[in-house]
Amino acid sequence: VQLQASGGGLVQPGGSLRPSCAASATTLDYYTIGWFRQAPGKEREGVSCITSSDGSTYYADAVRDRFTISRDNAKSTVYLQMTNLKVEDTGVYYCATGTSFGPSWYLSRSYWGQGTQVTVSS
Repeated sequence: VQLQASGGGLVQPGGSLRPSCAASATTLDYYTIGWFRQAPGKEREGVSCITSSDGSTYYADAVRDRFTISRDNAKSTVYLQMTNLKVEDTGVYYCATGTSFGPSWYLSRSYWGQGTQVTVSS
């Protein structure tokens, strides 16, 4: 099982990024797949996830209405469209599969890959 995240970068506040996560085909069969982030000095946070069954989505309060998660089953890829980025969004973003849904989904993560750095700074 492999998850490869890419597409992070340096952006000014208010800007946008669209990280992607290329997954092995069987990974997309897991209950949920999504993104969690880790910032220096902060607790790990489950940002967003999407179910494989019906495409239900979850967003953390801090990113709701700014981030959108989507999946392309044909490409075995999950995306995280991030808009109106804030300094506090800075961190390493990891994609992972999970066995639960909701705020603590990332605690049940089964597999995750190397993260991609997102830095929001002026």
